[in-house]
Amino acid sequence: MTSIGILGTGRVGSGLARELAAAGHEVTLGHRRPPEEPAAPGTGPARGLRCADQRTAVATTDIVLNATPGDTTLERLSALGTELAGKILIDVSNATRHSPDGLPSDLCYPGSSLAEKLQRALPATRVVKTLNTMLFPVMTAPAALSTPPTAYLSGDDADAKNITAGLLGDLGWRPEWIEDLGDITTARATEALVLLVPHVLRRRGFQPFAVSLAR
Repeated sequence: MTSIGILGTGRVGSGLARELAAAGHEVTLGHRRPPEEPAAPGTGPARGLRCADQRTAVATTDIVLNATPGDTTLERLSALGTELAGKILIDVSNATRHSPDGLPSDLCYPGSSLAEKLQRALPATRVVKTLNTMLFPVMTAPAALSTPPTAYLSGDDADAKNITAGLLGDLGWRPEWIEDLGDITTARATEALVLLVPHVLRRRGFQPFAVSLAR
């Protein structure tokens, strides 16, 4: 069992929180404004899942997973540098600008990546990039696709990547579906793949898919 703090309460963060809690981890879902009223019976967090403000979620857990909007992530997480020191930060977001229809249109950090910016801003934190090359349903149900998907790993710390791969296994990712690309600079390649997403969605509609390796 691992204690995991998740920043971001949208579809990505909430889905990952539910599945990791169901796998037996103690998960704290970090809200910018945590609920003030207790949930009604039968509607509260799942067993192993609690809610807190984002700073508390980071400070009280061993591993932090970032699912906040990528265009504001760097500023948000830089403000939590003290709490993140010594921890693994798993970043699943993409830093993009958006077109009028709300889909990604350009990268916020061309020639670099959000993951690299985070590692530079948080030198005492071990940053790992993963799960950013697929629609969110695939993150927690990779076996639902007809073709095996690929989850890429980028990061400077081998142990942090191994621990991240273990958590991916708890989400249903088989070892052969996980591709370690190397150090954190390789994240600029996977982050750039998000520019494929709007073209696929406009032609195919919202159907789960992943940008994967075929061998």
